[in-house]
Amino acid sequence: MDMEERAARRRERMQVHRAKGFLDADQWDLDFWQTKSPEERLSALIAIQDDVSKAEAAGRVERP
Repeated sequence: MDMEERAARRRERMQVHRAKGFLDADQWDLDFWQTKSPEERLSALIAIQDDVSKAEAAGRVERP
């Protein structure tokens, strides 16, 4: 699979929302994650941790 195919698949899965303010963004975020299964939430957490580790290894992020 090339980069264009991967990008197209990502766009198909994306869910977006244009928030009218911080409260609206918080509510949308809460609603979004409450529709996900525990497995999906855990998978997202692991993916975020992997991304942070890669950024730290590349010297782009420092933990406080």
